Amino acid sequence: MVRQESGSDPAAVAFDAAKAAAARKVDVLILDTAGRLHTKVNLMEELKKIRRVLDREIPGAPHETLLVVDATTGQNALVQARLFQEAVEVSGLALTKLDGTARGGMLVAIGNELGLPVRYVGIGEGMEDLRPFDPDLFVEALFEQKG
Repeated sequence: MVRQESGSDPAAVAFDAAKAAAARKVDVLILDTAGRLHTKVNLMEELKKIRRVLDREIPGAPHETLLVVDATTGQNALVQARLFQEAVEVSGLALTKLDGTARGGMLVAIGNELGLPVRYVGIGEGMEDLRPFDPDLFVEALFEQKG
């Protein structure tokens, strides 16, 4: 775990994390940039800077960039995905909050327009509730009759 004081430059934290990962010879470095909104230009610019810093410190990095999409967002998720894709070259999606009434149908639109694969789905708040995406189960649940 690498972190700095609240308010620190996110790219500086990413730089420190990349250096620590290299020094410790770890295989996987996970950076969580939670709380970013596609409507906040300065936060999107920070993501671009983080990406540049990572590529400089670990050539070719990041190797995977997941966009976490809230299933309750609806069609606004397509706008979010579009803008994040333009900013940081998203390589896949994780869909959360499939444990409620949300069905996650916006994934069809995102997949159709952007061709982004869904990597994970979240069906609860625990670590065990994050699961690899199963397209067959997803489609079955999407068309399942309620009550």
